[in-house]
Amino acid sequence: MKIYTRKGDDGSTGLFHGGRVAKDDSGPEAYGTVDEAVAALGLARAAADEPLAERILQVQRSLFVLAAELATAPGKRERLKPGVSLVTQDMVDELEAAIDEVEAASGLPTEFVVPGGSPVAAAIDLARTIVRRAERRAVSHVRSAGMAGTVAVTFLNRLADYLYVLARSAEGQWIPSREER
Repeated sequence: MKIYTRKGDDGSTGLFHGGRVAKDDSGPEAYGTVDEAVAALGLARAAADEPLAERILQVQRSLFVLAAELATAPGKRERLKPGVSLVTQDMVDELEAAIDEVEAASGLPTEFVVPGGSPVAAAIDLARTIVRRAERRAVSHVRSAGMAGTVAVTFLNRLADYLYVLARSAEGQWIPSREER
């Protein structure tokens, strides 16, 4: 099997469960940005210790679920499987529990911080900003595709919060955005 198919040479891309849309359609914009977040998290995972690397891997896997949902035509959403190709409220709830766990162990800064306290924290922060962009793209896609009942945007919102607390935990010490005088 060859990696290239030439089907996208016309500016279109295939969807999960069939169909094609323009590569700059709101769906490919959203799930393409999710793919960027997965790659950025790979950079973070490569630099992380084992417990943190496992948490990051879980996030990467959940983003594949989200990407599948975003890459499905609205008329084919009934084919999606909860937790496999459809984001669920349970997935959001798991993120909230993980946020609470990390926050209880590490605390949170009370002011804006400058990212970059460690290589792994910086990579997580980069992924967090990409997740925020994916969230914005998902809002547009959910609205334009009429994806009623989806928790995709909620999931991305909570995921960005989770990545924020993971990055702060990985840094240990925070550098405030304002220099103390």
